[in-house]
Amino acid sequence: MGAWEDGAVTGVLDEAIKKAAIAWISTGDGPAYALWCMPVELSLAVITGPGEQYAPGLADAKTATVRLRGDHGGLIVSTEATVTRLDPQGPEWAELAPQLAGKRLNASGTAAEVAARWAVADCALLVIAPAVDTLVAAPDLPAESAAAPPRETPARVATRKPFRLHKVVRR
Repeated sequence: MGAWEDGAVTGVLDEAIKKAAIAWISTGDGPAYALWCMPVELSLAVITGPGEQYAPGLADAKTATVRLRGDHGGLIVSTEATVTRLDPQGPEWAELAPQLAGKRLNASGTAAEVAARWAVADCALLVIAPAVDTLVAAPDLPAESAAAPPRETPARVATRKPFRLHKVVRR
């Protein structure tokens, strides 16, 4: 744990989870995806699936790597976590799905309607619980940037120069 005591590091994790609105989550050797989330006690609730955020492999994963940022926008905590997929017919789903749906920006319908749509569309409601024993926090975080070049996506298109009717004279 470096120069910090165990209690101080877990305190940083607790605060990072409480303030989390977005987390960088990766599975296996795959890239990390920025996923919006909702704090649930000392875990994070995430929804993924058709019509929702894209997180390939996360719905079927048992473990994931979670990176959380601080108030300054930089990485403050990185940890391994266990991933639990909730059953749409279970009591945990009935409790968490409407809460998470209420946090969903630009959702069409009420929170109950959105949660029902998630269940029908086979979306995965996941509870991601960090493992404190794999926690890495300052000053043990890597000094180099974890930034990666943008991934190829069909959403990226080449842009053309704007049409000019008259010749533009440079001075």
